[in-house]
Amino acid sequence: QVQLVESGGGLVQAGGSLRLSCAASGYTICISAMGWYRQAPGKERELVAAITRGGSINYAYSMKGRVTSSRDNDLNTLYLKMNSMKPEDTAVYYCNAEGTNFCYSDLHFDVSWGQGTQVTVSS
Repeated sequence: QVQLVESGGGLVQAGGSLRLSCAASGYTICISAMGWYRQAPGKERELVAAITRGGSINYAYSMKGRVTSSRDNDLNTLYLKMNSMKPEDTAVYYCNAEGTNFCYSDLHFDVSWGQGTQVTVSS
């Protein structure tokens, strides 16, 4: 029902910055919240940032204020700006969307994930 496509990943030197984008398509009226996650090899997928349709934003404490998330008014596009990047930030970054229980029943979904975009930070 909702498709997500991440972009903006690549190679960046330590201390540099990178901006990721997530474009949502389909029945985006059924999205209640969106978020950024990352997964490094051999590790669990972890939350980076989350934002609700109402505009509330939460960041993972481990990011130590180095990330900023934003979105357009309809949550059709989500952004993640990362600064002062470190080698340990190397991971596949995913965006996701959570469905609202108040959406039309035939359009409802629980969680949708993008394919991910690789971010590699060199020393």
